[in-house]
Amino acid sequence: MIGVISGIGKGVIASSLGVLLKSIGLKVTSIKIDPYMNIDAGLMNPLEHGECFVLDDGGEVDLDLGNYERYLNITLGRDNNITTGKIYQHVIDLERKGHYLGKTVQIVPHLTDALQDWIQNVAQVPVDSTGERPDICIIELGGTVGDIESAPFIEALRCLRRRAGPNNFFHCHVSLIPVINGEQKTKPTQASIRDVRSAGLSPDIIGCRCEERLGPSTTDKLAQYCQVEPNQVVAVHDVPSTYHVPQLLETQGLIPLLREMLRLDALTISPSLIRSGAKTWETWKDLVTTNDRAYETVKICLVGKYTTLQDSYLSVRKSLEHAAMRCARKLEITWLNSSDLEIETEEKSPPAFYKAWHELSTASGILVPGGFGDRGTEGMVAAAKWAREKMIPYLGICLGMQIAVIEFCRNVCGIHGAQSAEFIEGDAAFAAANKVIIHMAEISKAPMGASQRLGLKNTVFQENSTFSKLRHLYETEAPYVNGRPDPKTATATADGEPTSRPSPGRPPIISERHRHRYEVNPAYIDTMASHGLDFIGKDESGQRMEILELRLHPWFVGVQYHPEYLSRVLRPSMPYLGFVAAAAGCLEEVMGKSEGELVNGV
Repeated sequence: MIGVISGIGKGVIASSLGVLLKSIGLKVTSIKIDPYMNIDAGLMNPLEHGECFVLDDGGEVDLDLGNYERYLNITLGRDNNITTGKIYQHVIDLERKGHYLGKTVQIVPHLTDALQDWIQNVAQVPVDSTGERPDICIIELGGTVGDIESAPFIEALRCLRRRAGPNNFFHCHVSLIPVINGEQKTKPTQASIRDVRSAGLSPDIIGCRCEERLGPSTTDKLAQYCQVEPNQVVAVHDVPSTYHVPQLLETQGLIPLLREMLRLDALTISPSLIRSGAKTWETWKDLVTTNDRAYETVKICLVGKYTTLQDSYLSVRKSLEHAAMRCARKLEITWLNSSDLEIETEEKSPPAFYKAWHELSTASGILVPGGFGDRGTEGMVAAAKWAREKMIPYLGICLGMQIAVIEFCRNVCGIHGAQSAEFIEGDAAFAAANKVIIHMAEISKAPMGASQRLGLKNTVFQENSTFSKLRHLYETEAPYVNGRPDPKTATATADGEPTSRPSPGRPPIISERHRHRYEVNPAYIDTMASHGLDFIGKDESGQRMEILELRLHPWFVGVQYHPEYLSRVLRPSMPYLGFVAAAAGCLEEVMGKSEGELVNGV
């Protein structure tokens, strides 16, 4: 899948194609190619690039891999994201090992061959619960046709088409159809198709992004001048939510077209996968339809550092959407810059300050997500204080949990100057401060790349946590809830899949993805516990705090991990589900449902 501009929606279209393929019983995996020089997305500015998505193996990757996992319910690895920096490093390492036997190593054929080998190897890695090799690999090439940095990847894909052979390679070109003075313009797409054809690739279908439905004349013109049939011009107009895109593609005959062009009927597909795919597809459509009919709204205030670019919190937003759909509520998110809640803003810009506090005080729930650095953190502390004192549902993710600890230590425990070592490192006050959040000893401060606590880690609910609403949700939801139950302690369903219920007599163990350098200082745990803040989840050593929850509060939960990385369209994350349900006033209903039953009856 190649596009004419970045940010056009290639990731959503690729994921939606995968949903359609899975609906007919196929096993699908995905690869994202990013033409930037960075080795991974770990050090990229979220305000420039969007969020960094974290995988089970600790890979810090492009946010589109999050789309693939959410839509397709698969588990990818770091090798499913290829960057220019990563593939160049790979080829250089091979050259240093003598792999090329003294040859002059060049972009063509050595780099392009290495790319093809990489894709072929990764495409065969199992990514779902079957443990079997995928039938289809969807490859998304980021960036824009014509960019210098994209040229080696386009050449590699041209060669891959020949290597794969007839009926084994399908090219979808995603283009923009702008509307100027009411007229749909096709010239940009025609020019883009010429460019990609000049590079040796001929699209099998053209995905046309447009703010409105394509007119018949536009479709006919594109078919004529781009040398495709009208049924190969696929309109992807604006819809109420991205979850409608799979249905939009299905209504235009994508499944029969894919069957024909890829000879899918020649594949042997397990009857159980066909049934499972059909059932999942019906559930998807029912859930989306039910959400369209929802009329009650839940208002969530997201208090963050990077709110000027919503893609900085893409997984957080999607997790809130998943939870809201489960609760049959329309989601309304207020994006609040945490700095606007601080006293300095009141002095410099009173309108921004009072507007921010109005938004915070009228929200049904307050969420503080992850982030790095000290900017805006005092505003986050003020938001956590408001949520705790006014009994407003609160969810703190990673930094948000640490913010809750700082606020509680200052205002309940009376610990003067409680602070995070991250915020005051290098300051004169560092030595004297009560550092209730400290740097993890085993994490190196240099180099910065991939130097955090990353990937899937276990969390053990403590013996004194039976009161916990979050624990109850983890224990009673359907198999493979997020976080996924640890196989060592989980029981099994009739088909052999582990459930979230622990073995009798043992507290549950969950597995969630992490990305952090700092942790709660164990020296202050007893003080906080004596004042009513319970750390109900710890790591397997019992020394690292993972989950906090206030007993006498509708929902005040902080988690050190990032549950949004494991949220799925049909399986919302438990911390997010509990938070949204509490904010919507239906937490008891959600907690009272039988295992696997959806609130909206799906």
